[in-house]
Amino acid sequence: MNLVMRPLLLLAVTGSALAQVGPNYERPATATPPAFKGVTWRAATPSAHLPKGTWWTVFQDSRLSALMAAATANNQQLRAAVARFDQARAAARMARGDFFPTASLPLSVENQRTSEHMPSPFPLNGLHYVGPALNAPIEFGWELDLWGKIRRQNEGARADAAAAGDAVHNILLGIQAEVAVNYFKLRTLDHEMRIVTEAVGWRQEARNIAAARVKAGAGSELELAQAETEVATAEAEISALQAQRDQLENVLAILTGANAASFRISKASGRLQSPPRIPSGVPSDLLERRPDISQAERQLHAATARIGVAKAQFFPSVKLLGRGGFQSGDIDLLFEPGALMWSVGPNISVPLFSGNKNRWNLSKSKAVHDEVLANYRQAFLSAIADVETSLSAIHNLGRQAETQGRARTSAERAAQLAKTRYEAGTSPYLDVIEANRTTLATQRATAQIAGQRLIATVGLVKALGGGWQASQPAPMPEMVADPAARLNGEMDRPGFLTRFKGLFQKRN
Repeated sequence: MNLVMRPLLLLAVTGSALAQVGPNYERPATATPPAFKGVTWRAATPSAHLPKGTWWTVFQDSRLSALMAAATANNQQLRAAVARFDQARAAARMARGDFFPTASLPLSVENQRTSEHMPSPFPLNGLHYVGPALNAPIEFGWELDLWGKIRRQNEGARADAAAAGDAVHNILLGIQAEVAVNYFKLRTLDHEMRIVTEAVGWRQEARNIAAARVKAGAGSELELAQAETEVATAEAEISALQAQRDQLENVLAILTGANAASFRISKASGRLQSPPRIPSGVPSDLLERRPDISQAERQLHAATARIGVAKAQFFPSVKLLGRGGFQSGDIDLLFEPGALMWSVGPNISVPLFSGNKNRWNLSKSKAVHDEVLANYRQAFLSAIADVETSLSAIHNLGRQAETQGRARTSAERAAQLAKTRYEAGTSPYLDVIEANRTTLATQRATAQIAGQRLIATVGLVKALGGGWQASQPAPMPEMVADPAARLNGEMDRPGFLTRFKGLFQKRN
């Protein structure tokens, strides 16, 4: 036994020092431009000022912050993502268990007939045994990781778990951005409804003037009918805007995990705020600030590790097997010294022929790696395009807001002049109608542009990763427990993910 076990024990002790088959992971090079387009009008400073994880506080809106907290705690899509992270984390821990030996106690009671030719220290001469057999052994097994297969499996499982953690934060960022976008759309409708409501008041005043002129014989029934039409049209527009607002309110209810029947957001008073200034940084920062890029890189890491697992299938596998315990045909003698039995030795499996399965499995692993590599590069290209689109929208909407402000001022002045001339009898009522319509259109357009600027700012924050940093610990969001869910309460999500962030630190 010593001659057999000593070399194998030496391999077991030194196995971790043996080379691993398969490629080691390195971040692929990306063609990163030195700056975004049009840097003359864009700030190229780091975004370190952005709150990490609570980026929406830059808008200084308490109602928005409350909606974000509710979405983080109750959103069902986010809850599903956290559950997927729990699955990946459990799989990583399962993979780590392959490093250790296994032991089991397979107790059995059976009837049997032994072979007349079984190995025996004395001639059996046709003797055999028929009767009960009671077994109380302990079975031991340990696969030696000579070629790094288990290490590569563990490496891939840990990368999958880290990718699942990044996926949670990517989904969380998307949900938060969707909440902010729909919230600002709703606030834009509130502003438009106030404008239209004020227009109804103006048109009612014009209708009263037209009615007084008809009564005094200075006006016509046509003017009165036109004035009443304008009032009714504006009132109908309020109902249309309210329907859009109700729809957005229901969308926010779903995002925050609330019942739409009881969910309410009170109407805001006052104008829309000006969007905060968000520095864009440089394109290479996106590799550290976008959870979707980090997720794609973790997946690439896992795919690279699985190439090593596939290569290890071409090499022999060595397992240490042991079995020892008691065996007897009589329960009273089961634990007597004479009932002791044991066996120990290596199990060596050398792959000779598999119908080319190992070869095609390696080809499949390499193809999966190439697919994930393409996804990683696509994620980076999409990130650059997202930031460029958001920066362009912010810049052009800012210029549009300036020109639209001038148009609104001139339209309001024209409406006042038309009203004065109509009351003086020097202009027809049609001029008043056209001037009021133009004024209302420009005022609503101004409100819409203000809302679009806020939405474009949200888009830029999302494109920049929302203050998320791959180099910093990112704990799982705290969620309200579902009473029907079988939660893994004993598992420490934040600590586990923090360890993953340290293991898979981005390379500069």
